[in-house]
Amino acid sequence: MAGLAGPLLATYRRARIPVVTGEIVAGVLVGRTGFGWVNPDEPVLSFLASAGFALVMLVAGSHVPLRHPALRQALGRGTLLAVVTAVLAVPAGLGIAVFVGVEHAALYAVLLASSSAALVMPVIDELGLTGAPVLATIVQVALADTVCIVAVPLTVDPARAGHAALGALAVIAAGGAGFVIVLGLRRRGVLERVQRLSHERAFGLELRSELILLFLLAGLAQALDVSVLLAGFVSGLALSAQGEPRRLAGQLFAVTDGFLGPVFFVWLGASLDLRPLVARPTMLVLMAMLAAGTVVVHAAVRLLRQPLPLAVLAGAQLGVPIAAVTIGTRGRLLAPGEGGAILAAALVSVAVTGFAAAAAGRAEHPEDGPGDGE
Repeated sequence: MAGLAGPLLATYRRARIPVVTGEIVAGVLVGRTGFGWVNPDEPVLSFLASAGFALVMLVAGSHVPLRHPALRQALGRGTLLAVVTAVLAVPAGLGIAVFVGVEHAALYAVLLASSSAALVMPVIDELGLTGAPVLATIVQVALADTVCIVAVPLTVDPARAGHAALGALAVIAAGGAGFVIVLGLRRRGVLERVQRLSHERAFGLELRSELILLFLLAGLAQALDVSVLLAGFVSGLALSAQGEPRRLAGQLFAVTDGFLGPVFFVWLGASLDLRPLVARPTMLVLMAMLAAGTVVVHAAVRLLRQPLPLAVLAGAQLGVPIAAVTIGTRGRLLAPGEGGAILAAALVSVAVTGFAAAAAGRAEHPEDGPGDGE
C-alpha cells in the first residue's frame, strides 16, 4: 500500500516526479524516520527487497542501449564527454569530502560522474530528440551508467576493494558465459522454438529463464560477498545485448514495477533514518554540494560545444545513488544522515534534469507552443 504513493505523486506529468520518489518517501514515513510501522530488518521483507533490488538493476541494465546505432556512430564523441565529466568529478568529489569531513571522496566522484540510462533514454524517446549531440549524449549516458554501477561497490568500502574487484570479475565472467550460451542457443533456433512453445502454451518460459539466470548470478554474488546490484546489472546488459523480446519486457515490468520494485524502494526508504540529516547541518551541506556538483560537472561539457540542456540532462541519476545507499545501509558503512543526503541530492538532480529535458524539447521543436514539448 505504501508503494502506491509512487504512482500517485507521478500522476501529474508536468512535475516529472519519478515513481520511485513517492515509494521512497512513503518508506521514510512508515519506517525508521517516521512512524516505525515497517521494520526493514524483518527477514522476509529484507529478502524480498534484495530480490527487488536485483530486478530493478536488471531493468536498468536492459535500458543501456547496447544495440542502438548511436553507440557506433557517436562512440568517440560520447566517450570524450563521459571521460571529461569523470575527470572533473574526481577533484569535485575530493573537495566535497574534505569540506564535509567524510572519507568517501571516491564514492562522491562516482556519484557526480554517474548517469541513468533508465531515466534519460525514455526522455529522449518521448521528446523525439535527434541529431549528433543527442547520439553523443546516449553514448555518454550508457558508458557512465555502466562504469559507475560497477565502480560503486569498490568505492563504498575501499578497504575491501581488492576482494570486491575479484568477486565482481567472477560475476561479470559468469554473466558473459551465460550470454554466450544464450547466443549459441539463439543461433541454432532453439530459443525461437522455445518462445513459440511458451507463447502457444502460456508457459512463461522466457521469464522463468531470465529469473533463473538472474538468481544464479545473485547467488554467486552473495557467495562471493558482492552486491546483488552487479548480478542484476550484468543480467540486464546481457538482455540488452541480445535484444529483449516484447513479451519478456512486459513480464519483467509486471514483476518488477508491480511488486518487487515497490517493495525494494519502500524498504529502502524505511531503512533510512533521516533525523541525523536534520540534526547535522553538515549532511544538509553534503546534499546541496552533491546536487550542485552533479549539475556543474555535467554542464561543464558545454565547453566542448555540447548543448547545455543535453549536458545537464545527462546528469540525471538514480540507480547509482540508490545502489550506493543500499550497499552502505546494509553494511553500515555510511555516516548518520549520509544515505539520506545522497538520495536527496539524486532526487534534486532528477528535478533539475526535468527542466533540462523541457528545454531540450523546446529547442528540438521550436514550433510547439509553451509546454507542448513536456
